[in-house]
Amino acid sequence: MKIAICSKDDNIASEVEPRFGRCRFFALYDSVDYSITFIDNTAESLTEGAGPAALELLKDKGVEKIISGNFGFKLKALASDTSIQLIVLKEKHTIKDIIQLLHH
Repeated sequence: MKIAICSKDDNIASEVEPRFGRCRFFALYDSVDYSITFIDNTAESLTEGAGPAALELLKDKGVEKIISGNFGFKLKALASDTSIQLIVLKEKHTIKDIIQLLHH
């Protein structure tokens, strides 16, 4: 399963970014082979519609779950039309913390 984690930087020591559409990077974690790759959020700089554009980007990458601090209302409605699960974090975590939690 591919899981996208919103990230402030492109390394596992980075904090999870609380803003889905405006995060700089996505950490793509594959729970089958335990690989992690970082991709640029090409939707970050859009004037409007960053969330829906980022969702489309991740959908094209085969992502099944997205972890972020927050999702906008438009995005929640769009995601419900897909099979992508949105997971909201209430506390600060690093990408490494999240991956360790996913291993258990």
